[in-house]
Amino acid sequence: MPNEPIGPRLRALRQASGRTVASVAADAGLSVPYIANLENGRGNPTTNALARLAAALGTELSIEFGSVAPTTGPAPQSVVKLSRSRRFRATAAALAERSGQDPQDVAARLISACVLLTGALGHEASEHDWWRVLDALVLMAEHPA
Repeated sequence: MPNEPIGPRLRALRQASGRTVASVAADAGLSVPYIANLENGRGNPTTNALARLAAALGTELSIEFGSVAPTTGPAPQSVVKLSRSRRFRATAAALAERSGQDPQDVAARLISACVLLTGALGHEASEHDWWRVLDALVLMAEHPA
């Protein structure tokens, strides 16, 4: 896992749950600077620290050996703003319910997907554009082909 940045994933999970670094740090029993450094790609967390972070974020730690997942960079401002909205959390919860998945995990994957789409577009999309993408996903979930 040394080549897989964990910071963007941690930040996406935290943002998807609408939490601050301080609230996650308090729940995980870790310091705010420690978590901030991890989110910014600095530091080498232990599996114990990662398990505590996962528990604080309402998810579980999963370590896999196998194919490498695509990496994501920092979330563009429009994605950050989107992820903090009540509508985004409601949309992620609705998609999670339809698919039987954890809402925080779905929200984090949606954020990661938006970051990857930004790279594919070559520019940052507007918040309105992100809603069009999410609305399309909701339609696909409600009316599968």
